[in-house]
Amino acid sequence: MRLRFLGKHSSPNNSPALWDTDAGQYVIQGFELDPDTLAQVGDVPRGELVIRVPKELIRYLSEASHDADDGLA
Repeated sequence: MRLRFLGKHSSPNNSPALWDTDAGQYVIQGFELDPDTLAQVGDVPRGELVIRVPKELIRYLSEASHDADDGLA
């Protein structure tokens, strides 16, 4: 899988990030959920993770989608 960096949301001691892939997926670096929040999600299948990211990071998804529409991705 090849990654194309889309952006990050940095602040002291953290840097959630987002990449597009050539496999029709996104790779997201985010934060672990605390046990109480994870309990609200319920069972998570083996091999999957639930993470949280700042809302500001999601703007890169829209930009990546526009690039794909323009044939630039």
